[in-house]
Amino acid sequence: MKNTSLPRFVANAALLAAIVITPLANVRAQVTSQSYLRNTPNEVERDDPRVQQVIARAESHFKQGQLNLQDNKREQARDEFDKAVDAVLESGLDVRAYPRLNSYYLQLVERVYREEVPLQNMPQQRVTNAQVAQTANDGGNAPAQIAQVGFREQKFEPSPLDDLSKLVLTEKEKEVSPTEVAKLEEEIASTVDFKFKSNALIQQYINYYQGRGRSTMETGLRRSGMFMSMARRIFREEGVPEDIAWLGQVESAWRPNARSWAAASGLWQFIPGTGARFGLRQTAWVDERNSFEKATRASAKYLKWLHNRYNNWELAIGAYNTGEGNIDRAINRAGVRDFWSIYPYIAQETRNYVPNILAVILIAKNPDKYGFSHVQRMTPIDRTYDIVSVPSATSLHLIASLTDSSVDYLRSINPELRRDVTPRGESYNVRVPGGRGKQFVALLKRIPVDRRDTLARVISVAPGEDLQAVAARTGTSLAALQQWNNGVDLSAGGKIVVPNGGSVRATARTYERPRANASTSGGLRTVTAKAGDTVAKIAAQNGVSAEEVARLNGVAANAPLTQGRQIKIPASGAATSTPSAASRRRR
Repeated sequence: MKNTSLPRFVANAALLAAIVITPLANVRAQVTSQSYLRNTPNEVERDDPRVQQVIARAESHFKQGQLNLQDNKREQARDEFDKAVDAVLESGLDVRAYPRLNSYYLQLVERVYREEVPLQNMPQQRVTNAQVAQTANDGGNAPAQIAQVGFREQKFEPSPLDDLSKLVLTEKEKEVSPTEVAKLEEEIASTVDFKFKSNALIQQYINYYQGRGRSTMETGLRRSGMFMSMARRIFREEGVPEDIAWLGQVESAWRPNARSWAAASGLWQFIPGTGARFGLRQTAWVDERNSFEKATRASAKYLKWLHNRYNNWELAIGAYNTGEGNIDRAINRAGVRDFWSIYPYIAQETRNYVPNILAVILIAKNPDKYGFSHVQRMTPIDRTYDIVSVPSATSLHLIASLTDSSVDYLRSINPELRRDVTPRGESYNVRVPGGRGKQFVALLKRIPVDRRDTLARVISVAPGEDLQAVAARTGTSLAALQQWNNGVDLSAGGKIVVPNGGSVRATARTYERPRANASTSGGLRTVTAKAGDTVAKIAAQNGVSAEEVARLNGVAANAPLTQGRQIKIPASGAATSTPSAASRRRR
């Protein structure tokens, strides 16, 4: 979703039980999630009063965070929300052993997430979108519609499922002959790696994508190149037909930061409960629903579990959307385990969802036949990064500096990180721009472990320049430079790490490399890469520094770019004119 704040979040956590809630008729219900306020303590919890104490302590911090937010004390609000989560995680209790505490924790994380990340244009309607919890499936209630206010610049994009739930096919799109349905049956049997029945609705969605939905299909096919090889591999390993991985195109249009208005998130649009059920961590530091590999594997495991339940992939796909409880009831009404038989008894969104995915699979398997042969797939994402283990609470600003990239780029390849720092208290495998892993590791070793949560920068040193001279021009103490660069030979020049605190002095002997934001005060604009483009070529065409553009986008200047990639460049060429030959030599 776009970064647009909504009216202030005014619901108090202590009044959750009194919030007006609406029964769910048509709801995506991936997992049962009873309110922690309604749960009856089990024997273990009754014998351990610490559970209630932990909940009370966490609620106290959460409520204080809300009060701070109402007073526009945003940093203080974030600190209190963090303390609320930490109150549970640091309680010493095994959260999973206490159902009430586990349920409370999952809801707390989502409540904090909703406070921190604003949702745009939240529908003021009954909760019928298939992205909420499966409370209706087991007699529960839907969460109330709550407006939110955010205070952190986390960027999300709308899930395509929000529009899909409202899609109405035109009369022209519905024009399908029996002959077309018969041919579709032959195509399914010969090209798709799992069995499903032909139906006129599938052809109708193909008609939609060949007409007014063409741009949607083109975008999805293009972006699928980033993730399909990974998804196919993981689905194959988990025993799920590889073609079902195209479900990701309908769920998120292959955008890891897709988020529905109902808080389903990531490539595979997991709600919090189902994400936790299939091993996706959701803490104050990470939300693995937005990860690449982990969320894909969780999706495959869930689909496999659903297929084991129904022994039918169409029903499994439908249950992925609406929840197994709704599918079970529809089967009971229809008296048969067949998707097209239960079709009249399921929600409209799921009626749209399953034939839509089947249409996408057929088009993706035969793009020439359906008029999409011109779409070029993007480069697989796992070819664009290296993975490096970093210690607790390592700053993304530091990582960006050590890898000649930007925080925005690092966030794009590490979408599960909720902050500009890796999780505290654990080492973490972070993705860095491809080909820069070794450079990053070598530079990171120079920085004391207890200082890696702070900002540092890397500058170039001229041959013969000693640390005393560097200290003078950076405003950093000689002792600090020696500590952070112990054993580095500068006789031939090279790179040096400068701790945060000093400011590089602008003199004739300034050898500091340009910082990623050094010349963006005039703003940025984007250009679309064409086949054969490189950063250097785009920079030359726009009269800006290739080195600057490379750092803004986390891409080597001469590396080939994928056609269609959006490249950030400074809005004003004059502000970032190409360095002179003399200045280049000083770098």
